[in-house]
Amino acid sequence: MHDQFKDHADFLTIYIREAHPQDEWQMTSNVDEGVCYSQPHSLEQRLAIAQDFVKRFHYPIPLAVDAMGDIANRLYAGWPERLYVVGEDGTILYKGGMGPFAYKPEEVREWLETRFSQSTRK
Repeated sequence: MHDQFKDHADFLTIYIREAHPQDEWQMTSNVDEGVCYSQPHSLEQRLAIAQDFVKRFHYPIPLAVDAMGDIANRLYAGWPERLYVVGEDGTILYKGGMGPFAYKPEEVREWLETRFSQSTRK
């Protein structure tokens, strides 16, 4: 989706907190993939996890890190995952469901395709 629409929309990921930390609720898939972290208790720890993620997975989308007060999470109810489309004026144009069960990236793709259909046709 990012590759398809990066010339038409800005993308941003915000790392808010560890969804499956090893000291709280570790998932087998995290162990299998070697991405086991404790819940960070400082901004420096959150930044280190975010930097490791970007480097390890060659993540192409800008990644911001929520402050330890979790302001982005409180404002956007983003934990554990959620998608938004925000207009240039700051208006929320699309608000996805909370993950993991109502997390539907295909809805965002459809929204972007509709919005930019004229300029993405080949």
